[in-house]
Amino acid sequence: MPPKLYENFLLDSDLAEVKKVGLYFGSFNPIHNGHLSLARFILENTNLQKLWFVVSPQNPFKPQSILADDMMRFEMVRIAIEDEIDMDVSDVEFSLPKPSYTIDTLNYLSQENQHIEFSLLIGADNVENFCKWKDYQKILSEYDVLVYPRNGYDLSETNNKYPEMRCLEAPLFDLSSSYVRNLLREGKNVSDLLKPEVLKYIKSNNIYNN
Repeated sequence: MPPKLYENFLLDSDLAEVKKVGLYFGSFNPIHNGHLSLARFILENTNLQKLWFVVSPQNPFKPQSILADDMMRFEMVRIAIEDEIDMDVSDVEFSLPKPSYTIDTLNYLSQENQHIEFSLLIGADNVENFCKWKDYQKILSEYDVLVYPRNGYDLSETNNKYPEMRCLEAPLFDLSSSYVRNLLREGKNVSDLLKPEVLKYIKSNNIYNN
């Protein structure tokens, strides 16, 4: 089954005009306003034309048990960005071998979209373990890596350790999906943290109730 992103793009006459795309990998469990604000900032402050949310079915560094259903997380992202013309969502990793490794996904996307120059977006918290990523040196040599701030991590250390990476002077969107999940499980108000349509979907499908 082809990634849903490509199904949508087959109908997009502007596809050939898209040359630079940022890839925002994550579990998005659930997607929240911090994710969306960061995506908007990056699109407005870089030369990227589009940003694709790549929903990961399994992160090698996270236990699978904490994840909501794959397609539910995909659907939450789709709902959240429905009105964003320069954002898309991909389930490409759902059909790739698991666990999902970033370099494998990058290779696949590059082969399928040879006219597009992909950039990888990561948080500063990922820099510490970046040397443990599969083929991390190939990622650095073949792709632009954009690093956004995370609380408690010094971007100057990133510059020193990986001069190939580009550190973004983005605002600190200090909000985590785990925090949102905990509030949901406690029955607390999260209306200012999630798009209304996403919150409606979560409640309608009884996600994060246990």
